[in-house]
Amino acid sequence: MRLLAHCAIGAVFVALAACSPKPAEPAKAADATPAEPTAPVGAVLATTPEITAADLAARDKEISDDKYEGRGPGTVAGEASAQWIADEMKRIGLEPAVNGSYFQTVDMVAQTVIPDKSSFSVATGDGGTINFDYGKQVVYNTKHQAEQTVSVKDSDLIFVGYGVNAPEAHWNDYAGVDVKGKTVVMFFNDPGFATHDDKLFNGKAMTYYGRWTYKFEEAAREGAAAAIIIHETEPAAYGWNVVEQSWTGEQADLVRDDGGASRSALEGIVSLDKGKEMFAKAGLDFDALKLAANKPGFKAVPMTGLKLNATITQTIAHRQSRNVAGTIKGTEHPDEHFLFTAHWDHLGKKDVPAGQDGINNGAIDNGSGVATILEIAEKMAHDPAPKRSVTFLSVTLEESGLLGSEYFAAHPFIPLNKIVGGINVDALQEAGPAKDMIVIGSGAQDLEDMLKDVLAKQGRTTSPDPTPEKGSFYRSDHISLAKVGVPMLDLKAGTDLVKGGKEAGQAYEEDYIKDRYHQVSDEYNPDWDWSGDVEDAKAMAELATEVANSDKWPNWYKGNEFRAIRDASMKGK
Repeated sequence: MRLLAHCAIGAVFVALAACSPKPAEPAKAADATPAEPTAPVGAVLATTPEITAADLAARDKEISDDKYEGRGPGTVAGEASAQWIADEMKRIGLEPAVNGSYFQTVDMVAQTVIPDKSSFSVATGDGGTINFDYGKQVVYNTKHQAEQTVSVKDSDLIFVGYGVNAPEAHWNDYAGVDVKGKTVVMFFNDPGFATHDDKLFNGKAMTYYGRWTYKFEEAAREGAAAAIIIHETEPAAYGWNVVEQSWTGEQADLVRDDGGASRSALEGIVSLDKGKEMFAKAGLDFDALKLAANKPGFKAVPMTGLKLNATITQTIAHRQSRNVAGTIKGTEHPDEHFLFTAHWDHLGKKDVPAGQDGINNGAIDNGSGVATILEIAEKMAHDPAPKRSVTFLSVTLEESGLLGSEYFAAHPFIPLNKIVGGINVDALQEAGPAKDMIVIGSGAQDLEDMLKDVLAKQGRTTSPDPTPEKGSFYRSDHISLAKVGVPMLDLKAGTDLVKGGKEAGQAYEEDYIKDRYHQVSDEYNPDWDWSGDVEDAKAMAELATEVANSDKWPNWYKGNEFRAIRDASMKGK
């Protein structure tokens, strides 16, 4: 699936790996510097110009191979997978999209908490201490990028409901309370989730206010010394196993102008049992306050007697990762682009006891997405060239908070008002063909109407997100483009399967979330049925071709939150 690794895998390897093989050297003394890691070499695949199950499977097998060690951004093995994507783009006929290069460099900081040198406990009013088992009952890190040791001492705890300040919804969990220097404690999701009241935010459907990213950002704006979210599986949309796997080990961030000093010193998540224990020790009724937090007029409640004491000792490494992009140049309007996105990164390799699997291969998340956009790219590169350009962008650092796509949106190598629209592909399913295709955040834009017409030719339909409470619209890279106005579809494989219907589709999804999502078990399986992905990829390719051969400028519907941003951007076109 990939050409031989280029000599220069990128600037990230200046200090990490040699560019070319070195001649043999005599054995070194025991105290000599260890040999630098060598980037793995990818496979060169014999794929076809047509969209086929065999090609999709071959690409997914390669990108999720153990040699890439879980595709950690900024690591030698992880960046080698980005190099393979660039090599594959070149092999199938895409032109470099970034000023003559396939790469957009993304400066990053990798931070890793050292558990043995870090601590987290809550002192209680009766002179006792609530201790937490790192990984099993609490995870935490810091956005402070210039300090190897960060501490929070005797910080009073205060419960702030969902930690939301939303003026347009007339909701402010921080109203009338000063949390400067304190530790805020809050729930996942947003008001309205527990009650399913459509008059509260979006009812059952999570908004951006429900995302952990927002909650930590708002806590910092309010001046909190630390921010803690209490985990519950249903409102979080995943179990504690995902929290432990995703939040321990190396964590990545973009380089921040202030070195992260404006963020809270500690950001963490505690298990539900430990959350309830804290409430009990503070003399508070957990269930009663959970109900109260969902009602307008909720006021923050001090967790009397509880004080956080925590120290984070971390390693800090400045690295570079890369977005990868290739283009099919348009024949009449090459400066106008239809955009495909799919993130290449995953969770990397964790330190585990000998004999255990520590590689998070990410075959579904998001090997399947990378395979899909490359498959579409190869077909479109061999079809007659469209009038407009079509660009395929595989971004880094998605698992760290959509950072690669955020970087592209802030530093676009294509003017944002020249991106006609696009499709994001993140984690398809390999359970066979479906009668539908899911549009995350449906009912928002013109592109969805065009997709419906394309799917009708296949005898299929679109379906809305069956689990809007998971907040999927805010959890993948399309949202970074939507925030700057670009109409982006986030498409998922349908759940109304040809074999087994909705029941079978739901069972597949539940099994994936429970047993494979962000787990080492997300590995390539030769028994997967790619036929549904073939139909999905063909539909995406046809939609892209239709838009690229037209003079249409799809937009968000009137009244949509992104419409005004797009309209303002297009005035300068």
